[in-house]
This record gives sequence, structure tokens and C-alpha cells, in this order.
Amino acid sequence: MSGVIDHVMIRVEDLETSLEWYRDHFNYEEKGRWEADTFTNVFLGPVNMGDEAAKLELTYNHDDRSYEMGDAWGHIAVRVPDGELESSYQQLMNEGVDDYRDPESCNQRYAFVKDPDGHEIEIVKRDPSEGPKWGIDHTMIRVEDADAALGYWTRKFEYKYTSRWEASTFANYFVRPPGAGTEAMAVELTYNYDGRSYTMGDAWGHLAVRTNDLDEMWETLMEREAPDYRDPESCNNRYAFTKDQDGHEVEIVT
Repeated sequence: MSGVIDHVMIRVEDLETSLEWYRDHFNYEEKGRWEADTFTNVFLGPVNMGDEAAKLELTYNHDDRSYEMGDAWGHIAVRVPDGELESSYQQLMNEGVDDYRDPESCNQRYAFVKDPDGHEIEIVKRDPSEGPKWGIDHTMIRVEDADAALGYWTRKFEYKYTSRWEASTFANYFVRPPGAGTEAMAVELTYNYDGRSYTMGDAWGHLAVRTNDLDEMWETLMEREAPDYRDPESCNNRYAFTKDQDGHEVEIVT
């Protein structure tokens, strides 16, 4: 389906360690791989994920570099069936995953773990009809201007503003692709009220939006004044990149 999030890309320092972690703990399987001279991309997801579900892309650069996490990137969130938050978290603890934020510390609403590179992963309760266990529910990014961020996703990509959570010091806004089913990934925009700025870091890569027609979507994005970061021609007409108002990269793929 055009417009859904195709994948979320993060960078890892040890590919085999990361692959083993996601396979062992989330039962992810390899959905695709791209080997280049200087890097490897591996796409992962649950065994029974649907066509609208987002994959996780692990990027491994062959030069053994290290990465800075930054704080503009927040987390990915994975689903577990409603009623299985505590047992799912305990399963991860029994498997040796580090205890980061348990359900009790989060008022039994969610929990957090970290992968081998320190990427935060939220565990959220969802109805089983919304997708398989451990499927990606949303990706959270931090933004410095909530109005601008909402405008970017609703104008550039025609995403729908679906819900929000207002707290005393911050707000979370959720946007989703139009007409998508419940398994499609949402984007969570987190806005802190204290006017802080963020560092992007390089451990966080990008979101990728799927399209049926790369040239047509790129032309529409340019008409809507999206930043021209890497156009289709510069990417051998295989994909393209724009950026949001905060510098988060958004890939366009077919």
C-alpha cells in the first residue's frame, strides 16, 4: 500500500550479535538483505507479519565505526497481546535481556528494554487483531515544534492525526497513513514543553515511506516544499530521501 511506513532503519556495531538478539527474543526472521562493498542492510520482522507492517532495517558498516545515540531519536515500540505485558517482559528477563524499565515502573501501561546497541524498545499492549506479537507498533521521534511536525506529516504525506497524550511537561502526538489497517506503523511525535533542542546522533537512521510510484511521490513532495535531500536520480531511481523540519531523514521506497 502506498504511504505506509515500509521500515525503520537503525545502525548497529555488530551485525551478528544484533541479528541473534532480535531472532532469539522477538522471533524475527530475515525478510531481505542488501550487501554492498562498505555496508550491509538486513530487513527483519515477525514470521507472520502482513503486507502493511513495518520492517526493522539493521545497517552495519564494515569499517567497525561506533555511533552516537543522540536524543532526537526516541524508540521503536513493539506489540504484545493485551494481558501479556508482564509475562512478555518476564520472558525477556529470563532470556537475559537487560532490565531497563519494567511494567511496574510504568504503571503497568508499557515497559522498555534496550537492544545490544542501546536502542530503546517500548513494549505496548495491543489487541491481537492489530498484528502479531513483537510487530512494530510505532516509532517515536522528538520534535522541537509540535505544530510544524504535525504540519509536515499531514501536508507532505497526508498522514492522519489520530491521537495524543498530554502530560504536565510533554505531549505525544500520533500520526498514521490514510486508509491503512491496524498493523501499519504509526509515527509518534514527542514534544517537550521546555524548549529544548536535540542532537540527532548517527545511531538512528531513518523512516521509510512506501510508494507505488517513486517519481510521482517525489514530484508531489517537491510541490509541497519538502526538503530536496537526495532525489531519485541521485539514488539510481531506486529510492529518494527528504527530511522533516527537525532533520529526521525520511526515505521514499517502492
